This record gives sequence, C-alpha cells and structure tokens, in this order.
Amino acid sequence: MTRKPLIAGNWKMHNTTAEARELVVGVMQGVKEFEKSELPDIVVAPVFTSIPAVSEEIFEKCGCGKVALAAQNCYFEPKGAFTGEISIDMIKEFKAEYIIIGHSERRQYFGETDEMINSKAKAILAAGIIPIICCGETLEQREAGVTDAHIASQIVKALEGITPADVAKSVIAYEPIWAIGTGKTCDSVEANRVIAEIRKVVAQVAGRENADKIRILYGGSVKPSTIKEQMAQSDIDGALVGGASLKADDFVEIIKGAM
Repeated sequence: MTRKPLIAGNWKMHNTTAEARELVVGVMQGVKEFEKSELPDIVVAPVFTSIPAVSEEIFEKCGCGKVALAAQNCYFEPKGAFTGEISIDMIKEFKAEYIIIGHSERRQYFGETDEMINSKAKAILAAGIIPIICCGETLEQREAGVTDAHIASQIVKALEGITPADVAKSVIAYEPIWAIGTGKTCDSVEANRVIAEIRKVVAQVAGRENADKIRILYGGSVKPSTIKEQMAQSDIDGALVGGASLKADDFVEIIKGAM
C-alpha cells in the first residue's frame, strides 16, 4: 500500500511570534514551485502563543494549502479548572489539523503517562483532528534489549479503546530518545525494523488493513543529509523533525528529500 509521506516540524519551545511568522513564510516560499500533489504532507507545530499568527500566515495570507498546522500538546478535558492547560477546541479554533502527544520530553519532564496520552488521543480524534502519537526508548532500555517490548507497550496503551478506523487515521512517530537533539541518528535500517515492529503491534490492535494505512514517522536528529536514506526504507513514512525544522532552508531540503 502506498502511504503519502508526512514531514512534521516540531518547533518545541523556540520562536517568538514574529520569528514563527518568518519561519513559516520561509517554508511556504521554499515549496511554492511545487504543486501540492507533488509534495509530502507538511506540518509545522509552533508554541501555543504563535499558533494564531502561524495560522494567519497559512490560511489567510498564503492560502496555498501546502502546509498544515499542528499543536505540540493539548489537554483532554474540554474546559475547567486546569490552570496552564490548552483544550482541543482552543487549538481547533485556529484550523489545526494535527496535535503531537506523548513526546518523550512531555513524558520525561512533565510526568505524562500512557493513560493520559490515551485520553488525549481519544479526545483529539473525537474532535476530528489527527494525533501524532510519539513513542521511543531510552539508551538504557535499548542496551537492556527491551526496545521492542517497551514500545509495544506504549502503542497498545495509547490505542486502547480507539476504533480501528480511527487508528488508521492517526500518525505514530518513533523517536529513540537517545537520538533526540543529540546529533546521533538511529541507523536507517534499524529505525525501519523498529517501525515495522510498531506496524505489527498496530495490526494486532486494529487489524492488518488499518496497520497498512497508518503512517509511522521517524524522529531523532533528522537532517537534510539523512532524509533520503530514511525515506528509502520500506516502513518509514516520513519524519518528525526537531532542530532542523527551525531553519526554513534545512526544513525545505528535508521536505524535498521526502518527495
């Protein structure tokens, strides 16, 4: 089955509103020579405070439809006394099509659990938005030989109670934690092997047909120099890009590398 590639830029805690505007405009300018049908799906995920400005650039000023908007996180309750949290409807107001959940930094620094991520995934899908569900192992887990078992557990818990059809609409991002922001990149063949294992787990949860539909990305120090080899693998459907997404030229080169 042919799955359309997806390249998502996670800007993390970077960029003021003005910088975010400049960056997304640079990305859109970098792909303007291509038809949308030629490009992979392109997603940018700014900080919450820049979402309105980036949305304006994408949907009102450009109107090219080549770049989609994502949020980096959300809360699963629709409203309430949850100081500091952002609801899905607040994100949806600005035409976001994706929300990243379960990133290792959220798990490590903010104590997010598999159960919380599952609640978020259900609420995101109910709102008609696509969750990008992150999973991955630490260096200690890899060296202990429990990579596959650990990630399988993350995936099963994240997808619990979600219909097979909604599973197929979702996106999974495999990010070996030891390769995020370190300059280290998981060998493409090994990354593909892990992603193939993730697809097997999805097949157990939601059936083979839906496992063949779901897009599974690789993330972890993705660069213009690595993307072609990564995209040449059988099960890697795109990339969740961190640092390299903060420079328009680098991100555009990654996008082109996925074409």
